[in-house]
Amino acid sequence: MRGLATESLSAGASKNLRTKLDTLGAHITRWLTRWSITILRVGLGVIFLGFGVLKFFPGVSPAEGLVMRTLDVLAFGMIPAYTGVALVAALECAIGLGLITGRFLPLALVLLSFQMVGAMSPLLLFPGDLFGGPHHAPTLEGQYVLKDVVLISAGLVIGGALQGRRNVSEHALRDRRQ
Repeated sequence: MRGLATESLSAGASKNLRTKLDTLGAHITRWLTRWSITILRVGLGVIFLGFGVLKFFPGVSPAEGLVMRTLDVLAFGMIPAYTGVALVAALECAIGLGLITGRFLPLALVLLSFQMVGAMSPLLLFPGDLFGGPHHAPTLEGQYVLKDVVLISAGLVIGGALQGRRNVSEHALRDRRQ
């Protein structure tokens, strides 16, 4: 008899714990649904702003040399090296501020796309410099470029969420009119 009572209490406690965990899981999921894109957007903005600011100071950014070489090729030598780096710095800071504040977000995402094409172009232009380590392992510059895959992915997620929000708003507006 005592064993049945203990099992019954244990089953009740287990069910109660499962209910509490399910409730907690639902709260966490709602919180993530509400805030995860904002956190991603601001975090990506901080990265762009930080990397952009570094480029304003000659010799500080680890990507400075790569930026100079890439711009020299892409601009056919028409832009002086440090002017080009300053332009990239300004572009990255504008992207960062747009992402952090959420203002002009579609423009910031277009600029991010444009900047990422330039940032990824060394993979085609200088593969030997990017993968010149032992057994063609990525160099520090190569790792710097490869991390841009994550930045591109984050930009795509933010852009997709922005478009999804627009679609939801358009449907809601259409429903109100009908």
